[in-house]
Amino acid sequence: MVVGRDGLGLSSKQFPRPHRPPAILEIFGHLIAETVQGDRLSAIVDLAFTYPEFAIAVKRAHDRNLPLWILVVFFGGGAMLDLLTVLELTGTKEQPSPFSLLIAVPFTMLGLALLVELGFRRGTIGPNQYGPDPLASR
Repeated sequence: MVVGRDGLGLSSKQFPRPHRPPAILEIFGHLIAETVQGDRLSAIVDLAFTYPEFAIAVKRAHDRNLPLWILVVFFGGGAMLDLLTVLELTGTKEQPSPFSLLIAVPFTMLGLALLVELGFRRGTIGPNQYGPDPLASR
């Protein structure tokens, strides 16, 4: 479980940019999976990276003072889409299934909002319910 605003009580100076290695590995994994097997293997690679991405997103959400349920909805929707892809229930690229579109459209909008909120905005200034501001000592 991820605790505190900075994850494990460590400052960002000790472990800078923890999201880069999983993101880079996932990109390469998707490229290889698409070449070898296609969408199904790519979805399995995505499922394998769901927990590390979730842990990093929780850490950042704590820093932004966001509720956890938003991330649960986002990652749950992503896992559901991956599962539908593995089970070949998403349709084709030309004719996607209505159920997969029902998940994918809000999932994409929430993903863009989370990208801005967690990726580009500064953390809460000062202490919040998850702990002190990790940048306050700078």
